[in-house]
Amino acid sequence: MLGFCFGVNIMPMKPLHPCGQMGCPELVRDGPYCEKHKKEKQKVQDQRRGSAYSRGYDKRWQTYRLRYLNDHPLCECKDCKESDRILAASVVDHIIPHKGDTVLFWDPKNHQAMAKRCHDIKTAKEDGGWGNGTNRNV
Repeated sequence: MLGFCFGVNIMPMKPLHPCGQMGCPELVRDGPYCEKHKKEKQKVQDQRRGSAYSRGYDKRWQTYRLRYLNDHPLCECKDCKESDRILAASVVDHIIPHKGDTVLFWDPKNHQAMAKRCHDIKTAKEDGGWGNGTNRNV
């Protein structure tokens, strides 16, 4: 339900709810955790995931990435293609998540250039959301 204030429609705010961390007294509007516990959960997730370098994104990958993006400067995602949207690519995506498989990691047929926002959406869908759902362990 929209409110009306001084001639402007306003959206109601989401209600506050308790932080999902047991014993935390903070109230939050968005997401399951307060800022403190959101950062703690992300830190644990990052440690579990390992560094980009340890996952294969080393100097060789960085060189390849720059060359690939030079050859494929526009986003090649399904949504951009279907809507004729033109966005600059800044990410080389693994179409099928490699999950540590070096053959799949380096297979050029498994790469597509993507805009960061398109890549973030794709990754969130695959992973069950930002920090939610499945754990890729890569």
